[in-house]
Formats: sequence, structure tokens, C-alpha cells
Amino acid sequence: MPAKPPAPQDVTQLLMDWSNGDQSAADHLFPLVYGELKRMARRYLRKENPGHTLQTTALVNEAYLRLVDQKRVHWQNRAQFYGIAAQMMRRILVDHARSHARLRRGGQAVKISLDHIATLADERAAELIALDEALDSLAKLDERRSQVVEMRFFGGLSNSEIATVLKIAPNTVMRDWNMARAWLYRELQKHE
Repeated sequence: MPAKPPAPQDVTQLLMDWSNGDQSAADHLFPLVYGELKRMARRYLRKENPGHTLQTTALVNEAYLRLVDQKRVHWQNRAQFYGIAAQMMRRILVDHARSHARLRRGGQAVKISLDHIATLADERAAELIALDEALDSLAKLDERRSQVVEMRFFGGLSNSEIATVLKIAPNTVMRDWNMARAWLYRELQKHE
């Protein structure tokens, strides 16, 4: 029988306890959020090429370690936590793609006979880096719309969860999503 998902209020209470200095709350939190973090990581990695070297568990663990290191965040609720987790996972994947691209350019990668797989991996890494740069540009123009894209596209949060995190109406989230998506499409078309 699968484990019952944690109640949102349980996660929120542990996050608030952790913000108030209870370090044991962070220890109790991980088992409760692990399943959702793993689902988020799978969504991210499904968008990567089949030969991607970063595994789901490694992405989850790295993201959680970075979340635990956050000292300036005052945790308010689970939606905020998952939104920040989405940002962390995006950063990890972009760093991984940049590192991979650097190795390929530097000639330190091992040659394999399946050149097309390496080419696909490089193209996918380039796409991820281009998307990251476009999101950074969008953030300079409109931080909130950039956050909406991160939380929805990368984090898989619903409009109501994003609205809770950003303290805006769900309709505003939908407008921001539509505008940001159109802006990103135009921006990415410039670089093709």
C-alpha cells in the first residue's frame, strides 16, 4: 500500500518551525517532501536527453542540500518551499549543462562511436542554457513573470499554488504565464 501523502498543513507547520530555529523540523521535513521533490526531478529530467548523466535521486538530494543551506528564507508554506525547490533544480541542471558543454569544448570528454547521441546532448544542453539566459533576461524586465514560469514549468506548481507563493490572484498568474510564454518564445526565436 503506498504511503499516504503528507497533509499540506503538516509540511507548512514543519517549515514554520524550521524558520523559527527548530533544526529537527528540517530532519522531519525531508521524508514528507521527498516524494514530491522526486516527482519534480522526474519532470525536469524527462525534458533532458536520454543519456543525461544526472540521476533523479542525485538531483533531489542536491536540491534538498541547497534548500537546507538557505539561511535568509523565512519559510511560509509548502507552495513557497516547492517554488524555491524548482529554482534550485533549474540551477543544478543549468550548472550541469554548462559543465558538460565546457568539458565537450575542452576536449576532455571521452569519444564514443555514437556521435549523434553526443550531438543531441550538446543541443539539449544549449537549449537549457538558452532558456536559462532568456529567463534571466525576463527576470530583469519582470521578476514576477519569471518566477511564474519557473514555478509552473520547472516546478509543476498549480496556478493556485503559485498565487499563494507570490501573493497574487490565480487569474494574474495565468496572465503572467501567457505573457511570459509569448515573450520567451520571441526571445528564443532570436537565438535560433
